[in-house]
Amino acid sequence: MHPQPRGALLVAGTSSDAGKSLIVAGLCRALHRAGVSVAPFKAQNMSNNSVVTLDGGEIGRAQAMQAVACGLAPSVRFNPVLLKPGSDRRSQVIVRGQVDGTVGAADYHTRRVALAGVVSDELASLRSDFDVVICEGAGSPAEINLRRSDIANMGLAELGDLPVIVVGDIDRGGVLAHLLGTLACLGPSDQARVAGFVINKFRGDRSILEPGLQQLLDLTGRRTIGVVPYADGLWLDAEDSLASVVGMPVGRATPAVGSARLSVAAVRLPRISNSTDVEALACEPGVDVRWVDDPSSVAAADLVVLPGSKATVSDLGWLRGRGIDEALTERARRNRPILGICGGYQMLGTSIVDDIEARAGTVPGLGILALHVQFAATKVLRRSRGLAAGNPVSGYEIHHGRVVAGDAGPLLYDDELGPEGSVAGAVSGTHWHGLLTNDDFRRDYLREVARWVGSAGFEVGHVSFEQARIAQLDLIADLVETELDMEFVADVISSGVPPGLPLITTTLS
Repeated sequence: MHPQPRGALLVAGTSSDAGKSLIVAGLCRALHRAGVSVAPFKAQNMSNNSVVTLDGGEIGRAQAMQAVACGLAPSVRFNPVLLKPGSDRRSQVIVRGQVDGTVGAADYHTRRVALAGVVSDELASLRSDFDVVICEGAGSPAEINLRRSDIANMGLAELGDLPVIVVGDIDRGGVLAHLLGTLACLGPSDQARVAGFVINKFRGDRSILEPGLQQLLDLTGRRTIGVVPYADGLWLDAEDSLASVVGMPVGRATPAVGSARLSVAAVRLPRISNSTDVEALACEPGVDVRWVDDPSSVAAADLVVLPGSKATVSDLGWLRGRGIDEALTERARRNRPILGICGGYQMLGTSIVDDIEARAGTVPGLGILALHVQFAATKVLRRSRGLAAGNPVSGYEIHHGRVVAGDAGPLLYDDELGPEGSVAGAVSGTHWHGLLTNDDFRRDYLREVARWVGSAGFEVGHVSFEQARIAQLDLIADLVETELDMEFVADVISSGVPPGLPLITTTLS
């Protein structure tokens, strides 16, 4: 590798879920392991999977994961603009970790220009504090209708004078056309910033791909600097909603410790937030987690998880429209385990007063837990510590709704606020995200689930969730170090794009 590279790089992608987040994490981890001072950066993210940082703000989960790869605590510096969609047309805007209103799609084009200064300042600050900053793009850089106001892709590259590599997902098919077409859609000055390509999720015979890579080089003058193989073991901290597909398992099934397995149905809400809460369950041996959206799956599972939502009232209406509300009520009547998290917890209550998010007034909840929820204008953003069933636990909260009255016993005790969450028979709920990542609590909770469903043969394992996360970061770093030309990457970071690369002329440029 180039001795102690210094500079910055933008990793763009041909589409959402092309692998940008993982390639950035892998580069960050590889550089960190080599002793380089490195930080991640995503100027603008759109995701309802977020994390509360130590500096009291909110950022996209991918940037929190990338920070861990760098050996850093998550910070609002790494994701200064976050959009949290509450509907198809409007999103909450988070600037430097704090709520800064809501916008519609059309309004945001104007707003984004004003945010360019925020993004530019944060990137400059990081570059002064770290040797290397690895930036992640958003969606595709070839969204030509957005280029003038872009601050996440080529607009960011222009602001920061950044070299760019473009990642494509071959598992979807058509990756060579995606890479060529992405470059061709860029204007001349943007094309000049693209140093090369990375192909992600390759499986099969590399020799069959090689002629295509040579043709891509002949057409564009740009090398494919790495072909990263498909790896089943990379699934934690999935940020994009495309990863939460109905009917698909979460993670990889592992052998049971005992003679029985547990099935978990995670309800795939339309506006699901922090879907990653269920990933810790999927790490456990003998626990099968699957995304569902139908009453029969809810009825059949050993445990149902009702996750968070960015549109609690709307998603509650969706539950009722699909008949899932009746399946949940019947589960509660039969003392079959349900776990509600944040918005899912609020749905389990008796009533929700929402004059803030949906402006729907008072809406009846599912009536499973004896609690009343009222939305407040100020969002709760806090990292939390406490005790649950004698186990030290930690988590974080991101919500507008507050429990204003309730009769159920608490699930845990918050060190600062006292009783938190609710337990009534086999039904539990909490505002805490990340509670299931606490190993001792998770194991004890799964033992309780097994007891409620009469699964005497189920036994918990001894998985460390944090070790599993670090192992995945090291795996992607190993792949990046092995499959990418790291000398070339380091040279591009330090010296920029090699001069003289050809332009592809199109009617769009």
